[in-house]
Amino acid sequence: QVQLVESGGGLVQAGGSLRLSCAASGRTFSNYAMGWFRQAPGKEREFVARVSWSGDSTDYADPVKGRFTISRDNAKNTVYLQMNSLKPEDTAVYYCASAKVRFGPLTGDPQLNYWGQGTQVTVSS
Repeated sequence: QVQLVESGGGLVQAGGSLRLSCAASGRTFSNYAMGWFRQAPGKEREFVARVSWSGDSTDYADPVKGRFTISRDNAKNTVYLQMNSLKPEDTAVYYCASAKVRFGPLTGDPQLNYWGQGTQVTVSS
């Protein structure tokens, strides 16, 4: 059974930083693409960042480019999201996602991913 457990969320002032972690278990972590999505109150869940199963490819949503960095540590079965220069509009519940298809991409189709329970990030102005 695949499990994804996020941590690292919290309250931070605008301009500050947070690092989210997502610990995965239940299968061979290094075979699957990983990523982060977020959902703000009253809005739909949106893509934030993803990293390929091999770790050699990353992709970011435009609003976070240059501020957020996704990385993975296959030895620790963990994916990270380093968030710098945080803005109030980054406030959301952040969800870790893992592709269901081995060696495949992480897509935006929720049916094709496993999901964590989410961690709240609140950025005050």
